[in-house]
Amino acid sequence: MFSTKSGANLLRVATPFCFCIFLSALVPTFGSIKPTTEPQGGIAEPAREATAQKFVEGKLRVWQERMGLQDWKIQVQLVRSDKLEPRTLGDVHWDTDLKQATIGVLSTYDYPLPYQPMLADMEVTVVHELVHIELASIPHTDAGRPEEEHAVVALTRVLLGMAK
Repeated sequence: MFSTKSGANLLRVATPFCFCIFLSALVPTFGSIKPTTEPQGGIAEPAREATAQKFVEGKLRVWQERMGLQDWKIQVQLVRSDKLEPRTLGDVHWDTDLKQATIGVLSTYDYPLPYQPMLADMEVTVVHELVHIELASIPHTDAGRPEEEHAVVALTRVLLGMAK
């Protein structure tokens, strides 16, 4: 999901359909996995959340530099599933005038994957949302949403593939 704010105009555009297609390609069993509330890998829930928060903050800084977005003030936060569009793992809200953005990544409390795959998937979400920020200056329309999301997914895969 992404939203933009330029001047007084606020445009919110949800992308759950395309993002879920992207995620289903990465995690074929996504639909059958249920969120867990039990500690995984011997890490208690609060510590797991704190560690994941530090992880996504670190990945944000790495990818922000790689993508040349150092002039943006970008924050990342772990958010509960009720703060995201259904069946999504993240979102982004930005203000192009101020060059500020907040990326939301699904909290470990609601994440449907074991710990290590979850962290890898969180990195994918951070990169995906950064690509949206990179494209923030392009006009957005409801009609063009599927095509934009397709491009964001493709660019995310390329960037992550180049980093390996």
